[in-house]
Amino acid sequence: MHTAVHAPASIPSPDWNSFDIGPLTIHAYALCILAGIAAALWLTSVRWKRRSGPEDAIWDIAIWAVPFGIIGGRLYHVFSSPDAYFGPEGNLWLIPQIWLGGLGIWGAVLLGAVGAWIGCRRSGVKLSAFIDAAAPGLLLAQAIGRWGNWFNQELYGGPTTLPWGLEIDSGNPALPPGLPADTLFHPTFLYESLWSLAGVVLLLFLDKHFKFRHGRLFWLYAAYYTLGRVWIEALRIDDAELILGVRLNVWTSILVFVVSMAFFIALGLKWRNTGEPRSVYLPGREPADQEPGPDDEDRPSDDQQAAEAAEPTPGGTSRSTPQGTDQSAPGDSPKEAAQEKNHNDTETQGGAEADHRASVSDTRSEDTSSTLDHPKERDS
Repeated sequence: MHTAVHAPASIPSPDWNSFDIGPLTIHAYALCILAGIAAALWLTSVRWKRRSGPEDAIWDIAIWAVPFGIIGGRLYHVFSSPDAYFGPEGNLWLIPQIWLGGLGIWGAVLLGAVGAWIGCRRSGVKLSAFIDAAAPGLLLAQAIGRWGNWFNQELYGGPTTLPWGLEIDSGNPALPPGLPADTLFHPTFLYESLWSLAGVVLLLFLDKHFKFRHGRLFWLYAAYYTLGRVWIEALRIDDAELILGVRLNVWTSILVFVVSMAFFIALGLKWRNTGEPRSVYLPGREPADQEPGPDDEDRPSDDQQAAEAAEPTPGGTSRSTPQGTDQSAPGDSPKEAAQEKNHNDTETQGGAEADHRASVSDTRSEDTSSTLDHPKERDS
């Protein structure tokens, strides 16, 4: 009796990556990128509104950040994998054809941040406040955008026998030679997508409980993403620049992780217990009718501030200083308060004496005036 041998389960690759609408060709890769951008803008707008940010600013910033991010991502890919464009058989006309795949996340983040800075300056809001609001959305965009690699059958990992191995068409030019046609590969696009989705949940949880501000949530996003990117990148077998036998993107991820953690810690030490207002606006750009948002719930209300101002201080005086009351500062000792009172009494007495001297002078002036007006009375 023979036991049937079942092939391991696997993830099939799609048999299409584009479709036509009249003369227009729609690429699945581009749709994934656009879907990721839309999802990121939606999540960012929700978080931005909760931080009392101006709603119109999201779209004003996106107009600058999105194009800059796409250009930056493409440039990073081109210069980190130059053979297809500048090599002996390279084709420079492939550079603008981003629908064929190839966007480097670090170029997208770097140049996208430049575009976001321009948009923030024009909208009068802080870049640090915006990137904190956008951090979970960036991971969401990456989680969705990675599925474009699945449609293009690109950027997969080495051979595997795991049940979730990825099927790749035998005619794929990136397929390593000499492997059986039914070889399965690590679905690195799926690993990164799931890692990014988990990061969205983690960042939202941490932000809710710790309220990271001043750019700290953004740097935490960068550290989290690169932590996963190091091992995911090490699984890939596509052509890449090597430094000391290690893929360039692995070195980049390690460097960005170290820098991100350094900024995260440094900013935490700088702003700890400062009590700085959490306004999203640049100094001098706040609207006159701005109301506190949910992030201001930990601030004391006006009634609480008034009650605190009326409480007696250790020096025995009230924090409020209405007219006609002793205005000694909180914490003054009785001796200092007495000295202040004597000083005030001296000033009051001096003022009274000056008033008296002025009154006598006026009286004498009047007498002299009367004498001059009646000279006969003076002679008699």
